[in-house]
Amino acid sequence: MNANATYPPNLDVLLDVPVKITVELGSCQMPMRELLQLASGSVVQLDKLAESPVDLYVNHKRVARGEVVVVEDRFGIKITEILGTGGA
Repeated sequence: MNANATYPPNLDVLLDVPVKITVELGSCQMPMRELLQLASGSVVQLDKLAESPVDLYVNHKRVARGEVVVVEDRFGIKITEILGTGGA
């Protein structure tokens, strides 16, 4: 983030509005029977390969892709691609 960026005055009021950021690692489908058998320690296999980029959503709209990284003891996302209006 560029802390020295300047924005038009009409955007100033929006810059502190909170937005929800979500990262999707992958998904899967399974029968309800298998879902009900999940327990602590169960592994759910997702539809993406481990090295595949993950999708970043802002308020449920896909806006970027990135790589999962570890920052200290937490997961993070390194942005590798910002999607244009046709990418979502």
